[in-house]
Amino acid sequence: MFRRMALDFDVGKALKLVRERIQNATQKRSKSLPQIEPRLVAVTKTKPVSMVLEAYNLGQRYFGENYVNELYEKSTSEKILDQCPDIRWHFIGHLQKSNVKKLLKVPNLHMIETLDNEKLAQMLNSSWEKMQKDVRLKIMVQINTSAEESKHGCEPSQSTHLVSYVQEHCPSLDFVGLMTIGAFDRDPALGTNPDFLTMRKCRDEVCQALGLKIEEVELSMGMSNDFESAIEEGSTNVRIGSTIFGARSFQKDSSSSNSEQSSISDKEQTKFKDAAASEHLLKTSLQSNS
Repeated sequence: MFRRMALDFDVGKALKLVRERIQNATQKRSKSLPQIEPRLVAVTKTKPVSMVLEAYNLGQRYFGENYVNELYEKSTSEKILDQCPDIRWHFIGHLQKSNVKKLLKVPNLHMIETLDNEKLAQMLNSSWEKMQKDVRLKIMVQINTSAEESKHGCEPSQSTHLVSYVQEHCPSLDFVGLMTIGAFDRDPALGTNPDFLTMRKCRDEVCQALGLKIEEVELSMGMSNDFESAIEEGSTNVRIGSTIFGARSFQKDSSSSNSEQSSISDKEQTKFKDAAASEHLLKTSLQSNS
């Protein structure tokens, strides 16, 4: 997998500040939107197990990973198994059918946020069924709200169809919401993010067509650069990595799979450079408050 480099970063202070920002953004959310406390998924992509343990010991329980191999490696590490009995893993990266069986073996797998087609739904459903689990597998349907070729997810116009397919043909899957990555280079000064508006529209259409309550359909949107505005627009699940754990290192070792390496697009690299700038501002804020 990736060669992990622990950075000189105060995870405790950063996590505390992120939680405060989430709380403040939640209070600004329109009363017309479901008043659901957002779930914080701490994204530990390329970060060492020691950082997972540090955040866990500070009360964090939900963690996200983008790559199946890295998630499996961390989740099965002796330290995680011994010291994090109620950790809850979210898979938030593109899932290839060849990696389904390995992903489903992850201990304490809580949710897969990136289901984007019927064939993948079929494989997840049949594989989970064969494992004879006592609970259904929680999934979100990923939507490509920005219509970028580099992004995965179904088209917004197909969201209702895919959710309906899961509900009608995949009894071992538990549909809980919609997820998007959205455009990385969106300027907040331009106003409300159109990706967030598209997600709300998709949820409204899904709920109306399938007779679901809005409160029953989560929205996973918002990352380090835009999670506050996402929460104000109704996000119930934010995925935050670099703001908590510091900028990521993408030095790869020989064990990384080509398919997982190739999933890091140029725009993603740009996003992480921007996140590094945000990290610098965060460090300055932490130092001034200490």
